[in-house]
Amino acid sequence: MTRTDLRKAIHNGTFLLDGAMGTQLFARGVSPGVCNDAINIESPDIVADIHRAYLQAGSDAIITNTFGANRHALARHGHAEKAYTISRAGAELARQVTGEGRHVLGDIGPTGDFLEPLGQLKACDVRVAFAEQARGLLDGGVDGFIIETMTALDELEVAIKAVESLESGLPVFASMAFDKAGSDYRTMMGVDVSTAVTKMIALGVDAVGFNCGTATLDEYVTLAHKYVSAACSTGIGVAVFAEPNAGKPELVDGEAVYRVTPEEFAAAAKRIQEAGVHVLGGCCGTTPAFIAALAAALK
Repeated sequence: MTRTDLRKAIHNGTFLLDGAMGTQLFARGVSPGVCNDAINIESPDIVADIHRAYLQAGSDAIITNTFGANRHALARHGHAEKAYTISRAGAELARQVTGEGRHVLGDIGPTGDFLEPLGQLKACDVRVAFAEQARGLLDGGVDGFIIETMTALDELEVAIKAVESLESGLPVFASMAFDKAGSDYRTMMGVDVSTAVTKMIALGVDAVGFNCGTATLDEYVTLAHKYVSAACSTGIGVAVFAEPNAGKPELVDGEAVYRVTPEEFAAAAKRIQEAGVHVLGGCCGTTPAFIAALAAALK
């Protein structure tokens, strides 16, 4: 198997990603507020165990535990200088447990701040930070990159260009997080579906998608239809992927609680698949049981 096989795999029938990482870390005793990404070097067995659980559930690709492994996000935990090390370790962990025919996607999430002029971050500095993270992921053996949970187009563009600056030739997935806004869907920064999809495709990514956000399962299904329509209207054949949360959470004693069952999630995913989305996984609140239910329902 070569790294470029991933590009073919996402266009060959239904392709399953994994589910939430944070949910599983907490379930294994990691305390809220801890730097989840640093677990790659502090307690790697925990992360490896989570990856194995998703692979056993039926994931075709697992996503590295590096969502916040850029130096700007890591700085909040005093780990800014470990960005490359943590990213590479995350990729190596995933690579070690992934067998033949399965894939590893290097996860890149937002910085958690805004670029100038809304925030204090300079685009050039953010690009360097994302490139550093991507280099660690590449050196650790990923098959591709997934840039996810973005809400601002400027940061998304910087991240995509940072990955492309490595000239790895590996596929790039790009995803934004949407909320229901009246009769439409928009990111926290006001980006609509058509604008997001058109921009991502123009930047040359291999797959465009949505993840996280605050939506019900029915609303995710509607969002999927909008995504497929927007992608088709460009006339460019990119894959569309979806990583919904386990429904819309309820706040119970200050904690987000997801009431959706794996079977309910899989039923909604089947409708998302029927809308034209053939790369599916889960985000917040999902577990290996959810992925197993997806595999049973979609494959």
